[in-house]
Amino acid sequence: MALYPAQFIHQTQLINPDCEARPTLMVLPPSNEELQQGKATLVCLANKGFPSDWSLAWKVDGISGGSWEESRGPAVMEQDARYSWSSTLRLSAGQWTKVGSVTCEATQGSQTLVSETLRRDQCSQD
Repeated sequence: MALYPAQFIHQTQLINPDCEARPTLMVLPPSNEELQQGKATLVCLANKGFPSDWSLAWKVDGISGGSWEESRGPAVMEQDARYSWSSTLRLSAGQWTKVGSVTCEATQGSQTLVSETLRRDQCSQD
């Protein structure tokens, strides 16, 4: 079966490499169970970004590069040819109780293009 150009484009969902799509961000707070164990892990989920070279970074109370641990998962291409990835911020439960807010920032190059902030007082204390 021969593929004609129109069929090929339809089947591969080609994306113009000059296009850029800002990811949407969601910051997930630590669970109460984890806090009871003395740890606080926050996750930033980035979805539908393109291309795959976006960077994720954390700020705690507006400060980047503090005394906390950050890690990032690999970019995963979704069916729509856009990318999703995640970043994890690890604090002690004691540090978390003193935090006012955490911000996840997605950047490409030197510009901060997307950010999502979670205020600790918005989190349930059940």
